[in-house]
Amino acid sequence: MKEKYIREAIILGAFLCVGLIFLGYFISRSAYLIKASERFVTVKGLSEREVNADIAIWPISFKEVSNDLTGLYSVMDQKSKIVLKYLKDKGFKDSEITAAPVSIVDKKADRYAQTGEIDYRYLAASTITVYSDNVELVRKIMTEISDLIKKGIAISEEDYNAKPEFLYSKLNEIKPAMVEEATKDARSVAEKFAKDSESELGKIKNATQGLFTIFDRDSKTAHIKKVRVVTHIEYYLAD
Repeated sequence: MKEKYIREAIILGAFLCVGLIFLGYFISRSAYLIKASERFVTVKGLSEREVNADIAIWPISFKEVSNDLTGLYSVMDQKSKIVLKYLKDKGFKDSEITAAPVSIVDKKADRYAQTGEIDYRYLAASTITVYSDNVELVRKIMTEISDLIKKGIAISEEDYNAKPEFLYSKLNEIKPAMVEEATKDARSVAEKFAKDSESELGKIKNATQGLFTIFDRDSKTAHIKKVRVVTHIEYYLAD
């Protein structure tokens, strides 16, 4: 009877030992997997392209001064007609040209003005804007703006509102390819890091696509744009 209890105790002890061994293995394995899952690398991928603007916005501002308000309106109306005819003769469509109302400043109405130093009481300003997808035509006519000056139009090129703008509106057409390029670039960087650290590159842990940015290539060629996107990707690493 005593030997029976001893055998049962031995068998139970053996099962307990085996169970503890397996338990230790699984705990060790789980700890290893948890530790392995914590190993990752964060990399950036870049895609950049140079594109030509496909929309031009060209404001043509001009001014006139006078002490005769009625006569000033008449002069501005005549000059607006000259500018409009000039643009149409150069090939711009009516739908591409917008004329803003004439604005008048009464210098004597300014309480801080030194009225004794005012030669002309009224200052009139007007802006005619060209909005066109014919960027090359806009750029060409911009270089010939002196033709209007010869016709007596005082062009206000230094005004902030008179600065031309060039835009790129086809971003959606190149977005997918650029995201793919940025992702490949990020993976290439991650693979090199894994190789240098004697690791294996795993699956993606997390990925974030940055905002697309469009900016002038330089200050002298605003019609040429650079498009850029940066992606941030985290990859798991394994031994």
